[in-house]
Formats: sequence, structure tokens, C-alpha cells
Amino acid sequence: MKTFPIKLSTIEDVRNFVNVLSKYTIDLDLRSGRYTVDARSLMGIFSLDLLKPIEFIIQSDDEKTADAVSEDVKQWKV
Repeated sequence: MKTFPIKLSTIEDVRNFVNVLSKYTIDLDLRSGRYTVDARSLMGIFSLDLLKPIEFIIQSDDEKTADAVSEDVKQWKV
């Protein structure tokens, strides 16, 4: 499992972020405070407070896949 903060500043960021993650079948979550949502859910993401960084969680024991996801979302890392 890998965890790091990301920042989704615009609607375009959210849409691109979800599109990038749609090719993966592993569990990917976003956490803001006590709320956790599926990172591939537009509605879920918009229910979070996007004014501050949110925690991105890659839930995979496969290190190669986790590294690939991490690389694909590097533009949103804080």
C-alpha cells in the first residue's frame, strides 16, 4: 500500500485524474478527514473538500502496479 497527498485544483484535474485511473483494476481511494471515496468516482471526489490536499491511497501488494499508478498521477502530487 502506498499513500501520498495530491491536489486536484480544477474540474479538468478531477476529470483527467479519473480518466488516468480508469485503466487500473486495483483499489484506489481518496481520503479527506474521515471520508474515504473510490478514486475513480467523479461524484465521490466532488463530495470531498478539494480546497486542500487529499490523501491518495494505492491498495496493492504488487509493487510494479503501485509504482505505475504513482507515476501516472505524479502531476497531482503535492
